[in-house]
Amino acid sequence: MEDVLTRIRKFRDDRDWMQFHDPKNLAVSIAIEAVELLELFQWKDKEQVDRYVADHKDGISDEIADVAIYLFELADNLGIDLPRAIHAKLDKNAEKYPVEKARGVATKYTDL
Repeated sequence: MEDVLTRIRKFRDDRDWMQFHDPKNLAVSIAIEAVELLELFQWKDKEQVDRYVADHKDGISDEIADVAIYLFELADNLGIDLPRAIHAKLDKNAEKYPVEKARGVATKYTDL
């Protein structure tokens, strides 16, 4: 992951963009890129989505990467160890969604 962060920082710094990459703007950018990803699937049923994914992996990959780049940079700029944060959140989710209650259901933890 460090090599990814190094490339993100270099790309940003070579363009002198750190001045624009405050937490609010990065969070907004994550949301915008996530919406662009979501838009690729809008109005498609499951069969259409399956075909679209098969035919458009590169474009989908680009949108996922856009979300990830901003997310990685936001975490980095805030001094958040992203892998550690992910592990901690998965631990919390494991407690909220125990396998014996959550397996095969999409019920929110407050209703399990």
